[in-house]
Amino acid sequence: MYYNPYVYQYPYYVNIPVYNYGRQSDYFTSPNGIEQINKFDSFRSPNGSDNFLLTDYGQNPFVVNINEASKHNNAFRTALWTGKYLQVTLMSINVGEDIGLEIHSDVDQFLRLEQGQGIVRMGNSPDNLNFERRVFDDSAIMIPAGTWHNLINTGNTPLKLYSIYAPPNHRFGTVHVTKEEAMAAEEAHH
Repeated sequence: MYYNPYVYQYPYYVNIPVYNYGRQSDYFTSPNGIEQINKFDSFRSPNGSDNFLLTDYGQNPFVVNINEASKHNNAFRTALWTGKYLQVTLMSINVGEDIGLEIHSDVDQFLRLEQGQGIVRMGNSPDNLNFERRVFDDSAIMIPAGTWHNLINTGNTPLKLYSIYAPPNHRFGTVHVTKEEAMAAEEAHH
């Protein structure tokens, strides 16, 4: 390391994690005017003092330990942050289940596995999923818009992950407790 007299160095405070646990009000108004707080979808923060609610915090500035949030989500899909151009959802796929074969024609998608293992399949048609990879903790999956895809849980624990959609793919505050509920909502949406 070299010395630069014009830059103040912070040698003891370089990589301090920043969390937003407990700093969000329990009563905020969402962009559509509906309060989206569910006291049952919360977990303890790392310091054990405050509850962090699994609810949609978009379009407010927000910081979260995404690994912990993903692992504590037990719903099939929970929207965590919905902005104007981006959306973050948490997912929990039960043992032996899958996301379901789907395509987003104008949405790029990023998946990051935080727990579990599975197989991801992608292709240009539902009967030609010629891309297949085994995935596990810390795997990142990039799904281009217009690509058919599915993620199957092949492990013996729930598959915990988060998904980033650009632009958003689900309504603000979306919570689908089960895969069946998600499929019914998608059917009604289309």
